[in-house]
Amino acid sequence: MAEQVKRPVKITETILRDAHQSLIATRMSTEEMLPILNKMDEVGYHAVECWGGATFDASLRFLKEDPWDRLRQLRSGFKNTKLQMLLRGQNILGYRHYADDVVEYFVQKSIANGIDIIRIFDALNDLRNLESSVKATKKENGHAQIAISYTLGDSYTNDYYMDIAKRIESMGADSICIKDMAGLLVPYEATSLVTALKKAVQIPIEMHTHYTSGVGGMTYLKSVEAGADIIDTAMSPFAMGTSQPATEVLVETFKGTQYDTGLDQKLLAEIADYFRPMRDKALETGLLNPKVMGVDIKTLLYQVPGGMLSNLVSQLKEQNAEDKYYDVLNEIPRVRKDFGEPPLVTPSSQIVGTQAVLNVLSGERYKMITNESKALLSGEYGQTAKPFNPEIQKKAIGDKKPITCRPADLLKPEMEKLEKELGDWKEQDEDVLSYALFPQVAMDFFKYRQAQNTKVDVAIADVDSKAYPV
Repeated sequence: MAEQVKRPVKITETILRDAHQSLIATRMSTEEMLPILNKMDEVGYHAVECWGGATFDASLRFLKEDPWDRLRQLRSGFKNTKLQMLLRGQNILGYRHYADDVVEYFVQKSIANGIDIIRIFDALNDLRNLESSVKATKKENGHAQIAISYTLGDSYTNDYYMDIAKRIESMGADSICIKDMAGLLVPYEATSLVTALKKAVQIPIEMHTHYTSGVGGMTYLKSVEAGADIIDTAMSPFAMGTSQPATEVLVETFKGTQYDTGLDQKLLAEIADYFRPMRDKALETGLLNPKVMGVDIKTLLYQVPGGMLSNLVSQLKEQNAEDKYYDVLNEIPRVRKDFGEPPLVTPSSQIVGTQAVLNVLSGERYKMITNESKALLSGEYGQTAKPFNPEIQKKAIGDKKPITCRPADLLKPEMEKLEKELGDWKEQDEDVLSYALFPQVAMDFFKYRQAQNTKVDVAIADVDSKAYPV
């Protein structure tokens, strides 16, 4: 029997970003991360995902930390490991489309402060919304990875994914990620999808899933066997549930096979020991809800992400209408179809979910239409895989002409205006970007930072820092 060709699978570690974002609302502080960086740097990960996503907002809003400072500290701790971030294309990390000059400056500063790989995605898989980010990443010599938001529906065949992968490769992307944010990709479908993509493109394929539906580990196994080059995993204390499959489990799974990662389980065990007390504390304080650790089979049954389901429950609770839960679940696919069958990921999941709730509670479909629904139906978010339902579109936007160009083409440059607005609060170039993304939250942080600096100055002058805890 011919000897199998060695094809070690690479591991991207998510514990410093997606894992704690998924399980403890992105509340891991920089101070908690720093002591373990040296050990993590010895592992030999393909990359450590540690920035972007919700970390930026949560750092400023809840932890009173400067996200740029976190990135610089992580960069100085990881001497040998590539650092990766998640970017929502033209939305950057905020909730609206930004002008190209803001996107370009953000990418430039991210790479200058230590990011190597930028994973860029768009909620609608509208590749026009990724053009500026990809160009900017390449200009700064970063690795541009484009993620395809994976979803189910009539439009989303292997041919659709192959076509989009070819377009991604021709845009100059360095790699492709299949971003299965809802845990909808089941194992044998993963075999079929990865096989198709490997035929379509030459660049590496990375698999990203969440364990929400319980199939994540099996999906990774079949993906790797089909040719996936990299998988996203999380150290076991913050793995499973709504997070990623566990790093150590996958390392052991492939040990001794042609896909052997070569990672050291003893070293991984020491890292897990470091994070375990954090998990225990999060369970004690209620920050980690045991509910998010289980399998939510409704994710597969209703093809709706777990986070969207919990959002739905709380919306119905507020209206004393919990008995309408299943009516809303049945309404979601109908609204999604009217809205061009978008993948259900931020912000489209919130837009579709809220509209479905309104349709059910008002007793008449589209009697009330949210501003976000109108924006989606007028093309402000970009192009969907299928056309909108023309009747619903007309009802939402009337005779207004829908946008058919790249939405950012309609935006004027913003940097000069933002710099003026920020004024004297600016202590570093990056502050203007924090302000651009989250104006109120960033301003509150700048005020807090100034107050802390004042305390420090006074403490130094008095040579009695104990009197001024900072």
